[in-house]
Amino acid sequence: MKLYRLEKQHFRRISRQGGFTLLEIIVVVAIIGILAAIIAPRFLGRVDDANRESARIQMRNLETALKLYKVDNHVYPTTGQGLEALINIPSTGAVPKNYRKGGYLAQSKVPEDPWRNPYIYISPGSHGDFDIISLGADGLEGGEGNNADIKNWDL
Repeated sequence: MKLYRLEKQHFRRISRQGGFTLLEIIVVVAIIGILAAIIAPRFLGRVDDANRESARIQMRNLETALKLYKVDNHVYPTTGQGLEALINIPSTGAVPKNYRKGGYLAQSKVPEDPWRNPYIYISPGSHGDFDIISLGADGLEGGEGNNADIKNWDL
């Protein structure tokens, strides 16, 4: 009986000591906030870099698809036919005779740039057989930094 009372008192003491105080929780939240304020800007800069690199990779993929289109059809799609000619056989302009079944892109739609804007396609281009342009984060011509245009001839 004596042992039972000691165990019961011991458990009461432990149950009173369990948990965190409000002050301890506030201190932990403050520390996490300070760490987030220091670390977050480093990651945000990486997101911008990743978007710009993603646009470059997509442009290279579009260039490859356009070159395959030309190998099969002896011409590039016109500006009017646009990049849409890589997934659907054009019905206007020079209609290709050797169009590849399934198109020239793995996806069933032309990708948008990482900022959800369409790529600009011009053929014939002023810097080669065709020009592909992403207007950057702001979606406007020109700009600096993350807003700068990305052009296939600068890759």
